[in-house]
Amino acid sequence: MSANVGPSGHQPTATTPQRDAVQDSAFLRACRREPVPHTPVWFMRQAGRSLPEYRKVREGIPMLESCMRPELVTEITLQPVRRHNVDAAIYFSDIVVPLKAIGIALDIKPGVGPVVENPIRTRADLAQLRDLTPEDVGYVTEAIGLLTAELGETPLIGFAGAPFTLASYLVEGGPSRTYENAKAMMYGDPQLWADLLDRLAEITSAFLKVQIEAGASAVQLFDSWAGALAPADYRRSVMPASAKVFEAVAPYGVPRIHFGVGTGELLGLMGEAGADVVGVDWRVPLDEAARRVGPGKALQGNLDPTVLFASREAVETKAREVLDAAAGLEGHIFNLGHGVMPSTNPDALTHLVEYVHTRSAR
Repeated sequence: MSANVGPSGHQPTATTPQRDAVQDSAFLRACRREPVPHTPVWFMRQAGRSLPEYRKVREGIPMLESCMRPELVTEITLQPVRRHNVDAAIYFSDIVVPLKAIGIALDIKPGVGPVVENPIRTRADLAQLRDLTPEDVGYVTEAIGLLTAELGETPLIGFAGAPFTLASYLVEGGPSRTYENAKAMMYGDPQLWADLLDRLAEITSAFLKVQIEAGASAVQLFDSWAGALAPADYRRSVMPASAKVFEAVAPYGVPRIHFGVGTGELLGLMGEAGADVVGVDWRVPLDEAARRVGPGKALQGNLDPTVLFASREAVETKAREVLDAAAGLEGHIFNLGHGVMPSTNPDALTHLVEYVHTRSAR
């Protein structure tokens, strides 16, 4: 199979000098654990409320609608690349977009998050989850086409929510601190739970395939809430569905990143699920994270996002600690341990990128 042809036979991009430059970028080289000219940097939620230009273009436009306007998605995705000189762009969307695309009645309420009108609590409720087709998300294909034309040599990261995190929203009906309904299903009706996660794995895989075939150079699976699970529960009740997603996109040959919050006890299992890169939050130093994950994986992370509210000197000190902890790793991508906080000063991010590039230059 050609490196430029996906399993469906779709050929999104021919081999060109631009594509070759993307493949040789510091970000993709680090994902592949190859030597890099400097440690690459990008930030989760780098396109978002911390940027005044984002707030301006999003004014009056609901979140889900903004994810379905290709030209707006393109502009928002490009904003942090222009401003911060990050080494990768991440496609602007939301983890519930594929659920909305297949007809799930949900909305993203400001200050709350995704709210599901009819939570999934019984086997009959699974009927809400039909297959996702490329036609359901044609706006994604269009937006990525626009983006890859504009990004030049900068890689684009596609992403999706992991089955457990999507299930937690669907079962709870919205955000939760305890996941009591989701865990009750997981413990009390393990077959229903397994069937729910399997369907979500199919939907997630299809959504990632659309992004890769449109031109995304890497993908990240966000299992934001997996840190709520004990390792044994994760291995038994969650990891098979995440592994199914990673296996489904493996034939494309793009790097696969796996990220969760509060997942220090799960890092080894997250690596086992099939990722090429394991994201690490700020609670575990990268050298210890590397020991837990084991060889053969790159790591991504892991500056505490709140450090950016401190002085420039303090930010540099903490960033240097991250780089020092990563010094012996096979591959390292500098990132925050979670997303950029909305009230972060954008200038602090711009300076952080410059500092990491300079400090890590080979």
